[in-house]
Amino acid sequence: MAEITAAKVKELREMTGAGMMDSKSALVESNGDMDTAVDLLRKKGLSKAAKKSSRTAAEGLIAMAIDGHKGAVVEVNSETDFVARNEIFQDFVKKAAILALAHGKDVVRLGEADFDGKKSVSETLTALVGTIGENMTLRRSALLEVSNGVVVGYMHNALADNLGKIGVLVALESEGDKAKLEELGKKIAMHVAAAFPQYLNKESVDTSALDRERNVLLEQAKAEGKSEEIAQKMVEGRLRKFYEEVCLLEQIFVIDNETKISKLLENAAADVGAPIVLKEYTRFQLGEGIEKAEEDFAAEVAKVANG
Repeated sequence: MAEITAAKVKELREMTGAGMMDSKSALVESNGDMDTAVDLLRKKGLSKAAKKSSRTAAEGLIAMAIDGHKGAVVEVNSETDFVARNEIFQDFVKKAAILALAHGKDVVRLGEADFDGKKSVSETLTALVGTIGENMTLRRSALLEVSNGVVVGYMHNALADNLGKIGVLVALESEGDKAKLEELGKKIAMHVAAAFPQYLNKESVDTSALDRERNVLLEQAKAEGKSEEIAQKMVEGRLRKFYEEVCLLEQIFVIDNETKISKLLENAAADVGAPIVLKEYTRFQLGEGIEKAEEDFAAEVAKVANG
C-alpha cells in the first residue's frame, strides 16, 4: 500500500476543499493516486473541483518577450520572494525570455544557449546561485508564433515590465487591422489569466481526461437514483458545462460575463476587417504544480495522516 503522507493529505485538501479525514480516506481508498482520490471525493459530493488547483507553491518570476510575430514566456524559480526582487535576478529572467524567442519551449536548448558571450544560460544561473546564495532553476519556457497576425502578452501581478506572477501569451491569426487585433488579444489574455482554461477547444481535450470526467458524471447521476438511460443523457448535458469550464473557446468572456470567446472572435472579425483564428495560447503561473514544504501545516495534519 502506498504511503499516505501529510503532504499528500494537504495537497488533496487544497485541490478539493474537502476535510482532512475525507482527504485521507480518499487517498487510502485510491492507494495514494491523487487523480483517483479527487474523483472519489467528487463522486461522493465532497469536492467541487473539476480541475487541478491553480494555487502556487514556489517563488521566482515569470518573464515574457515579444518580437514581431513571436512571443516567448519563461519561468525561473527561486526559494524566496526576496530573490524575485533582486535586480540581478530580474535582469537574468528578462534576458532568458528574450533568448527563448530563438529556442522556444525546449528548456534544455535554452539552458545551453549563449548568455553573454562567456557563459551559457545554465552556467550563468549557476553562478547566480553562488552569488545570491539561494537555489534557482530554469523551469520551463514556451514560444508562440503566427505567420500573419499578432502575439499578445499580458502579465498579471506585474513586478516590473514583462515580469510577474502570471504570464499569458495569445496568438491570433488574421489579416485584419493589427492595432485592433492587439487590443482584442490583450482582452483575451486577461481572460485567460483569470479563467485558467486547460484546453483551447473541445477537440484538444485529452481523451483520458474526457473519459475520466464522463465516468465521474455518470456515477453522480446514478447516485441520484437515475436509470442508466437517463443517466447517460444527463452526462451529455453536463459535459457541455465541463467544456465551458476547461476550453478557452467555450468559456464565457470574463469582461462582459455573457459572450463566449468563440463568439467574441466572430463578432470582432467585422471590426478588424478579416476573420480571426485564435491559434493558441499559453498561461504560466508561478510555481504551478510545484510542491513546497510548509512545516507548520505539515505538523498540523501529521496527526490526521498518521492516525
